[in-house]
Amino acid sequence: MLILLPPSEGKATAGDGPKLDLSALSLAEVTEARETVLDALERVCSGPVDAAREVLGLSERQVDAVQRDLEVRIAPTLRAADLYTGVLYDHLRLPDLLASGAAARTQASVLIFSGLWGAVGVTDPLPPYRLSMGVKLPPLGALGTFWKSRLSGVLAARAEGRLIVDCRSAAYATAFVPTGETAERAVSVRVLRETTNGGVTKRSVVSHMAKATRGAIAHTLLAKGVDAHTPRELADALNDLGHVAELAPPARGKRPATLDIVVRA
Repeated sequence: MLILLPPSEGKATAGDGPKLDLSALSLAEVTEARETVLDALERVCSGPVDAAREVLGLSERQVDAVQRDLEVRIAPTLRAADLYTGVLYDHLRLPDLLASGAAARTQASVLIFSGLWGAVGVTDPLPPYRLSMGVKLPPLGALGTFWKSRLSGVLAARAEGRLIVDCRSAAYATAFVPTGETAERAVSVRVLRETTNGGVTKRSVVSHMAKATRGAIAHTLLAKGVDAHTPRELADALNDLGHVAELAPPARGKRPATLDIVVRA
């Protein structure tokens, strides 16, 4: 199984590890691409601060992120598992998994997508940074498009023979789109909130709840050692573990199927 995650906007602001070593990160095949993005980010952040904020999509209150991006090469690092601190990661609890019997499984099964790094492993040493996949970074353009051309072959090989459980948000899903046989072994996780009022049941997508639920689902899969090889086996396993999981077929052709996790209010 290969679980694909987005990063989080919320991040730890300081580490205590050695400075960045790009050669120490997972997916060494994209080291050169990481260097290219980092160079472009440094050029943007070395210019006028307001211009850098506009490119990076930052508010005035987030101006410190520009300086943080300028210090990426020299700042102390920390594990990716400790760097990302948003809602999804609060429920995923990566440090707990890495301190348990599920450590090896977690390291082998999780990839975290990033506008700066492409995709990384949970123990990769990273400095604090801010760069969304949705940014159009001069002169590279849209980072989702940039990374798609560099990651597609690498990740298709990494995913060979494995079920892909895609918990990414839309912006990060653009960086790798499973196709062909890989898509047949992939499932995109969607979270629906179900409410009943006056005998009428409705379902809706709620983004904050989706982050928390995706994190909890990923934790369950890793902690319980779920060994599913197909989307159907995954849905059955989650239902057996007390979740409400419904598998929807691909919308068109061989696009990944959708696994709906239903949360009842």
